[in-house]
Amino acid sequence: MFRQEREARPLPAWFRTRPGSITLTAVVATAALAVSPTPAHAQVPGSAPEFEQQVLFKASQDPGYACFRVPAIVHTVDGTLLAFAEGRVLNCGDAADIDIVLKRSTDGGRTWGPLQVINEGNGDTHGNPAPIVDRDTGRVLLAETYNTGRTDSAGCSAPCDRTPHLQYSDDDGLTWSAPRDLSAEIRPAHWNSWYATGPVHGIQLTRGAHAGRLVFGVNAETWNGSRVTANHAALIVSDDGGDHWKAGATDSWPVAEDRVFRQKPSELTLTERTDGAVLVSGREQHGTDIGHRTQAVSLDGGTSFTAPFRELPDLYAPQVQCATLPFGDRILLSCPADPDRRRTMMIRSSYDGGATWDSVDRGTVVTTDWSGYSDLAPVDDATVGLLYEAGTVDARDEIRFARFTEDWLQARRGPDPTTLDLAPGAASAAVLGGAGATVGALGGALEFDGADDAVRLPYREQLALGAKEFTASLRFRYTATTGEQPLLWMGGVGNTQPQVWLRGEPAGNRLRGLITARDGATTVRTATVTTTGAHNDGRWHHLALRRGGGRLTLFIDGTAIGAADVPGSVSRNAPFGVHIGQRMDSRAFFTGAIDDVRVWDRALTDEEIEAGSGPVGNAVLWLPMDHVSNSR
Repeated sequence: MFRQEREARPLPAWFRTRPGSITLTAVVATAALAVSPTPAHAQVPGSAPEFEQQVLFKASQDPGYACFRVPAIVHTVDGTLLAFAEGRVLNCGDAADIDIVLKRSTDGGRTWGPLQVINEGNGDTHGNPAPIVDRDTGRVLLAETYNTGRTDSAGCSAPCDRTPHLQYSDDDGLTWSAPRDLSAEIRPAHWNSWYATGPVHGIQLTRGAHAGRLVFGVNAETWNGSRVTANHAALIVSDDGGDHWKAGATDSWPVAEDRVFRQKPSELTLTERTDGAVLVSGREQHGTDIGHRTQAVSLDGGTSFTAPFRELPDLYAPQVQCATLPFGDRILLSCPADPDRRRTMMIRSSYDGGATWDSVDRGTVVTTDWSGYSDLAPVDDATVGLLYEAGTVDARDEIRFARFTEDWLQARRGPDPTTLDLAPGAASAAVLGGAGATVGALGGALEFDGADDAVRLPYREQLALGAKEFTASLRFRYTATTGEQPLLWMGGVGNTQPQVWLRGEPAGNRLRGLITARDGATTVRTATVTTTGAHNDGRWHHLALRRGGGRLTLFIDGTAIGAADVPGSVSRNAPFGVHIGQRMDSRAFFTGAIDDVRVWDRALTDEEIEAGSGPVGNAVLWLPMDHVSNSR
């Protein structure tokens, strides 16, 4: 390949991640999961909008395609935005006739040119676009993956004949080179089943000994002739502008004969931090580690990882590709916020290089519509571009492009008020929404308004009850006659995620306790116990749920109702949260008061439950709920 050196235009200062390059300003507060599909904000007359968006790819406006998926976007040296997607010809399936398509914008994403087909599948699947801009030469490189196409909407059967390719443009995406096969360079022989580039933008390093290096992520599987035996996640690097590539940092996870594995990091999004480290954030798919997001770090320019990928149990997201981008003194994460389904696209932030991330109540909602894959790119010194899948009916309905400024983002919030957790080694729990003190059953209690009040516990390993026997106990009073009234929620949410919860269902005239457990690789079972009567009489009641001796038993004021237990873990695979007065996905809040919440990792006796106490050493959660400390 021939590359012409050119003067590189600098990226916006905030994208170069200089600490403190942007001063945070007061912004519009956005309540998570409770906004209109297209957020509206007051504007100063004559000023640029803080947020605006448009539909960029949609079958009804781009004939010849059944749907568009898998967006990726970059900002070129000359200031052009290049928006890539998979144009799916026959259907919305992942392995049919798929082209790679492109639209260009030369005015910061306000207007876009016509659709270009830059890589035609001709019946096969050509997808997983992973664009990278070489800012030394201006060349735009596009890594992509091929496999033999199908005519139905099913996925690619294992072992899948996936091969990586690369093409490039030297004129800001107007024309493209012929693709070349990279298999000999970056697809080791034992990565012989699933293989995927990106799909999200790659990066060029700017700091340290490897400045100028191009890096993107891949994931792969090993097939032994009868089954998948290992999952692999890796960084692919080039030190000569994309002429040659090699696999760098690699993390592999074995798959047991029963198909159980700990992690499957995939769809890696990369960010160069201010300290020169590469932060790698990935989707986690069906591993036994808790959570749907996983992270690793490279300190040597993508040559190796400092440690294996680490799960992020309390970063709520469905199983989906997400994107990261440095932005002033924070790193942005675009990702749906519903931990069960692909909906509620949100921008969350990390202010410590990815060590911690905003919870959903601190993020900024892009839309409450269905939403899926996404990518982020700088637009100018004050604006970020977001390209994401969305729809009012299905996340695959269309691909939207949004522009937003920092003034649109939720401002960094100070510490939340807290209430004590007296379990051994526990930190205090966050009190959200303004929940306040009231007279309780055993002294003080907390009152919840049913709108946004809740108590959320920071994640600790002890809270994950696994396959253990346990007992959960609390006291409550309420008068609500409608709606779901969540009392205690531990684990994930939805029909397939491991979880434990207690709630009132006044419209059904009952209280209910439920566990969902995962047993082995795929078996999910649910057990539920209900009372007769909603006990919404405004008086204090004692409710407990016990798993033990092969039974799931619900106690209400000393009366026991039992059902058969189900085997498996109640805290595996899914994102994991512990909430009082709130569903884990923020779609229901309790109206009333809650007092003395306790969880033990053992089955208490009937007498211990009647007394409302058990061994302190077995307590994984103990919230007296009698005091709120305001740390602001």
